Amino acid sequence: MTDTPHFPLSAVVGADDLKLALCLTAIDPKIGGVLIEGPRGMAKSTLARGLADLLASGQFVTLPLGATEERLVGTLDLDAALSEGRAQFSPGVLAKADGGVLYVDEVNLLPDHLVDLLLDVAASGTNLVERDGISHRHSARFVLIGTMNPEEGELRPQLLDRFGLNVALSGHTAPTERGQIIRRRLDFDSDPQAFCAQWEAQQQALRERCEQARNALANIALDDEALASITERCFAAGVDGLRADLVWLRAARAHAAWRGAEAIAEQDIDAVAEFALRHRRKEPTSSSPQPPAQTSANSQIDPSEGQGQWGDMPAPSLATGARREVPSWPKK
Repeated sequence: MTDTPHFPLSAVVGADDLKLALCLTAIDPKIGGVLIEGPRGMAKSTLARGLADLLASGQFVTLPLGATEERLVGTLDLDAALSEGRAQFSPGVLAKADGGVLYVDEVNLLPDHLVDLLLDVAASGTNLVERDGISHRHSARFVLIGTMNPEEGELRPQLLDRFGLNVALSGHTAPTERGQIIRRRLDFDSDPQAFCAQWEAQQQALRERCEQARNALANIALDDEALASITERCFAAGVDGLRADLVWLRAARAHAAWRGAEAIAEQDIDAVAEFALRHRRKEPTSSSPQPPAQTSANSQIDPSEGQGQWGDMPAPSLATGARREVPSWPKK
């Protein structure tokens, strides 16, 4: 962790879809990280840094632009290995990110082989460095957050698919919301400690909610009924491969844990549908199956059910009928 406090995630204005996706990956890192698309100046790094505060280590590591493979994975000192009979390892970015957040800005501008390597380690949670028959293995479990501006180039579909969730930010923000964003940013910049203290109650509630959801995750079954619904909708959307099905099922389970439920309901499947499908969905053709109408992941959970404030744990609900929406973030 750094001595400079991060802008609290609970204090971020708007971007509810992205905040939800980030929290779900904090609850279950096996979802595979989040790819954020949007123009510059949309506070993507601020949101990613805010996520680090919800993890136990609070570690936030940025992969520098122009980083080499050695900088990413680390290096082995071959001379030390030969003379002393031991592998002397110099850790790279992946080792430093273990237990926290690895933030990759403009991931679409990285060489494809580095993106491949990065995604492999993120999926396995282990980094293996080999040189001339000498190897070193270490844990590299982190939440991967990648950002890209589509105007500056696209990622190959094979790489897009390997990011668990995908969220797009709009650059068109209403004047009232823009004013709130600027005012909070100015308040934070003038006195970060005081600003964080002002939002500490909401931030602590958010930490506790994520922690309780993580603890409850293993008790929520990846059941056949939810899987059948997801596989049918993935088929209708024309996605290639099976990664979408798995990611969607894991994200739906994390959403169930997030709202305090004991089982995956249809509302959990709907809430994360666009996150899992956006970067994988194919345009339908005359010969392909037509996808069913997708429900937006932007809806709001009914505040009358005690879920109007982010960070408050709701009463467990097993309802599988009408869908409820994602809670609004606290306003100050």
